[in-house]
Amino acid sequence: METYQQIEILLVEDNPRDAEMTLRSLTKHKLANKVHWVKDGAEALEFMFREGAYAERDPNLGLRLVLLDIKMPKVDGIEVLRRLKSDERTRLTPVVIMTSSNEERDVVESYRLGVNSYIVKPVQFEALIDTVAALGLYWMLTNRLPQPGP
Repeated sequence: METYQQIEILLVEDNPRDAEMTLRSLTKHKLANKVHWVKDGAEALEFMFREGAYAERDPNLGLRLVLLDIKMPKVDGIEVLRRLKSDERTRLTPVVIMTSSNEERDVVESYRLGVNSYIVKPVQFEALIDTVAALGLYWMLTNRLPQPGP
């Protein structure tokens, strides 16, 4: 008997239009049971480390993926990435930068910090939908993650 696995994604995006398109694409292609949308880096860190409003979040529900924008208020995506990849509790969680920034220094710094993938968001609606669908298919269905430790 196959066990049901909750597939969760954290979407860190301050632009409501981009967030809506990403959520719509993931839902349309049935790529996640639950997508948590947070609007800035500070909220993302609270979510990931179960602090503040997220202190009661079930620690047994692991995330399969973090979709992270770079240019955000409060705490930028580079700092969020730095914190996630430097902490033993979150180091293995795949993080995909999905941003409009095509600046080489952002790409280099993201990979230096351990990002799993860096995607420049297409400007056109349909292209963004297709990009999110392809990204979701890879990270949710094709990629294998390590099993949680004891």
